[in-house]
Amino acid sequence: MFDDERKRRAYWTSRLDEAHDFMMRVMAFPVIECGEKLVPLAPAAAEANVEVAFSSQPHVKGLPRLFFLRQGQIRGFLNAAQEMNRRGWVLKVEDGFRNRTMQKFIGRTPAVFDAILTKVLWELEGRLPDPAFMFKRVMTLTAQMPKIGTHMSGSAIDISVLDRRTGQDVDRGGPYLEISERTPMTSPFISAAAQQNREDITAIMAHSGFVTYPYEFWHYNSGDAYERILRGSDTAAIYGAVDMDPATGVPVPVMDPAKPLNDLHEIEAEIQASLQRLAGVGQINP
Repeated sequence: MFDDERKRRAYWTSRLDEAHDFMMRVMAFPVIECGEKLVPLAPAAAEANVEVAFSSQPHVKGLPRLFFLRQGQIRGFLNAAQEMNRRGWVLKVEDGFRNRTMQKFIGRTPAVFDAILTKVLWELEGRLPDPAFMFKRVMTLTAQMPKIGTHMSGSAIDISVLDRRTGQDVDRGGPYLEISERTPMTSPFISAAAQQNREDITAIMAHSGFVTYPYEFWHYNSGDAYERILRGSDTAAIYGAVDMDPATGVPVPVMDPAKPLNDLHEIEAEIQASLQRLAGVGQINP
């Protein structure tokens, strides 16, 4: 049991360190924003007569979710959804475009921040992380700069997959936003059946032009810096961080994409608030 715990902790640490290095490469990668509009996914799916599900949960601060992708991605999205339907599955879009408020606070929602802090405390064997270390971990799971947040590029979706007959989640080794050593796409800590499902879903998405972020089993994107790096291309990405009016879908490039959305003082305050919540439910000693 001790040996298994040590392996899990080492795996979590190594993969999140790799993810941080990946984010640093994204920060330096060239982007030439093409100005392509963002398109709402629900009407596109309805027009194509493709069964797609969408999360009914509000986003941060009660904001409505913005299920958009770039115009050039719509055909691939519909193709992937159709292929899943033929297989007896339904693609469920959990998250799409994020504006600045959404991206700033997604990692600071109590459920997400508490889950990350719990794992970091486990990683550090009970030692309290300083704000810089916690920022580093939060950044790899919920991008903390627009430049590395492909949801802010309108080029990424987070997905679950449902059984078309029962409506239940297809087993991927954990639910959407699982924060653990099971989160990376190729985690060895899930069942063979769950790993096969991850591979099959990723193959369908890849056939339609999407790549997977290796450190989250739910995240797929294309046309952005993630995709270029993962494909080994040095061609500038065409989708970068933008502001977007949902009424028009017109993107406006973010002028300060490298500026952190949260500073270390905000992260420190979140650590203290999270510790109080975790102590209150008995997950840690006060």
